[in-house]
Amino acid sequence: MTVGLQGRSRLTVGDDDTSIAFHSGDVPVLATPRLVALLEEASLDALAGRLDDGQTTVGMRIQIDHLAPTGVGAEVRAIATLDAVEGRRLTFSAEATEGDTPVASATITRVVVETSRFLERVS
Repeated sequence: MTVGLQGRSRLTVGDDDTSIAFHSGDVPVLATPRLVALLEEASLDALAGRLDDGQTTVGMRIQIDHLAPTGVGAEVRAIATLDAVEGRRLTFSAEATEGDTPVASATITRVVVETSRFLERVS
């Protein structure tokens, strides 16, 4: 892993992406949990093809500031940049925008794991 790797994701907000659909609010705007997933998708895109066979990453921590509401039909773009590699721990800075408007900023921490060993822990 190299510091500076970047990944991207995007979403056209649909009814299934709203706070109403996620049961996290009662207004038809992009739900914070869906926004978190979009930012994580960008971090995964940065890692695509860079892990050893049998490895994956799992989310450990996300700190997010949801800065602006986004309505149904809007396109949200996310970018994640790998800022630090500390052993198996990977830290990304991420942001989402609608056009030029900041929608969110976040710090995402993911951990590299051996997939089979990780799944053995699931009951």
